Amino acid sequence: MREIVTSPQIAPPAGPYSHAVIGTGDLVYVSGQTGQDPSTGEIVGGGVAAETRQVFANLLQVLHAAGLDFASVVKCNVFLVDMADFGSMNAVFAEVMPGPYPARSTVAVAALPLGARVEIECVAAR
Repeated sequence: MREIVTSPQIAPPAGPYSHAVIGTGDLVYVSGQTGQDPSTGEIVGGGVAAETRQVFANLLQVLHAAGLDFASVVKCNVFLVDMADFGSMNAVFAEVMPGPYPARSTVAVAALPLGARVEIECVAAR
């Protein structure tokens, strides 16, 4: 049986998916978040660093809805439209995510929803 997690603090999912799902066992699978401002529904301006900060703010709201925080994250998958943005994203990641850091993959993609330049999904343990 799976339990659906929804945070009223961020924009509703932009498609047929949940903010997060608690699977069988102790893992929480958080859907990819973009730098979508919850009050406007638009991707925040200011470049990849600003987007990445908003991504983490959105991820944290979903984790809080599941009773967790960044210290519970065991795996992140990062999607970038341009690998030239890796340094900016990585600097914010290191600033926001507490050590010891989770496992992580970073891949380049052709495009992301809403014109985002970065999207991050994660898996957390309860």
